[in-house]
Amino acid sequence: MTDGDAVLAVNLEFYRTFAARDFEAMEALWAVRAPVGCIHPGWPALAERGAIMRSWEGILSNPAAPQIVCFDERVFVYGDTALVICEEELDGSTLAASNFFVREDGEWKLAHHQAGQIVARQPEGRRQRPPPGRLN
Repeated sequence: MTDGDAVLAVNLEFYRTFAARDFEAMEALWAVRAPVGCIHPGWPALAERGAIMRSWEGILSNPAAPQIVCFDERVFVYGDTALVICEEELDGSTLAASNFFVREDGEWKLAHHQAGQIVARQPEGRRQRPPPGRLN
């Protein structure tokens, strides 16, 4: 498995964890030693692991939290760091997202997540959305 494949697998696990509302799995995906950051749509920037984990605990425990579908992932590996850019569909809107990963103890861990609404779409060049119920 290439580093790119491994990063995409962890990225997919991030979205599966979100869909399953599994806080313990979400916490395990995030880096422990590397600096971390998170910008949820409409939220102020979070830059401390405890605050980020509290935000995920609140989101994942909320029964009204939206379902999310990730698609059109692209990975860029830079040695022991990697970036995935993708789109997220939730509640009928589409967000652009970036997920930044670092290698800790030989495993890829999430160090930053950011998502924001797409206001204008590019006309062509993206693949079709996955069918409902699929993360990828």
